[in-house]
Amino acid sequence: MGWGLRVAAGALAAATLCAGAVLWGSVRLVAPGPLSESVTVVIPRGSGLEATAITLAEAGVIRSPLLFVFGAWVTVSQRDLKAGEYAFTANASIEDVLEQMRRGRTVIHRLTVPEGLTSAQIMALLDKETVLTGSVAGGRPKDGSLLPETYHFSRGDSREQLIERMQHAMTQVLADAWKDRNRELPYKSPEEALVMASIVEKETGVAAERARVAGVYVNRLQTGMRLQSDPTVIYAMTDGLSELGRVLTRADLKTDSPYNTYAIAGLPPGPIANPGRASILAALKPERHEFLYFVADGTGGHAFAKTLGDHNRNVARWRDTQRRQGGDASSAE
Repeated sequence: MGWGLRVAAGALAAATLCAGAVLWGSVRLVAPGPLSESVTVVIPRGSGLEATAITLAEAGVIRSPLLFVFGAWVTVSQRDLKAGEYAFTANASIEDVLEQMRRGRTVIHRLTVPEGLTSAQIMALLDKETVLTGSVAGGRPKDGSLLPETYHFSRGDSREQLIERMQHAMTQVLADAWKDRNRELPYKSPEEALVMASIVEKETGVAAERARVAGVYVNRLQTGMRLQSDPTVIYAMTDGLSELGRVLTRADLKTDSPYNTYAIAGLPPGPIANPGRASILAALKPERHEFLYFVADGTGGHAFAKTLGDHNRNVARWRDTQRRQGGDASSAE
């Protein structure tokens, strides 16, 4: 065999071998992986392809780091793999893993912020989320600036980013509700409506009552009565940093604070909590009625009254219920 034929034969053999290797590798890429059950793996930011392959192999997601690297090059995804926290399913193939990382389908966490929390309480919730990073610039946001909602995030997202999302959501919800408000309300600005919404949020947890409670306070504003809202007194005493932990006393109602609506006329200077959408809508579209008073009725809701006499009778019934239940009676609005 001449030299040229030997070169050609060698090249053909090499090509055949290479094609065979590629075919073998391609088959291995789609073969079921070694995982017997789902596992969560964190790929740190800045990890190179080889480091990623080693991390996946150590977690049992793949058998061969070399084959993973080969697969990344074959599928031209070596530069597209995204860092993050991944939940890989049982028997996931290398192809499956590469596709999941190329699309960045990371584990999604969720945080539900209940209505009526103060910003200090929301910050405490964020501090407990260990997958979030960093602190919030400027410290505690203003009460009323964060919208209670369920928020989704990924490992490595910052607390600052989540706070900014809450603030943006609140700004948008308030702006939309303000545009569609009852134009006869005694609010000079969206901010005053937000203050009212925060009071409504803290006064009742019964969805059907929000608009009615808002109507009571609107009636009081329009008739020159003081709001006399217990939650504003609690806020005055705690600055929104904690729960009071006890029933209000008559002495508490004399607390010297611009937030104590037993002592000041009109609305307090700012929100006392972060109200949800429903309370914002209730404050801007309150129920029209003649009620000026309400008190707990012992069933989780409230009894409403138009006159002080009717209100006193409702208070007496409530206090009787409290005595029978062995509880304490706080002040009534």
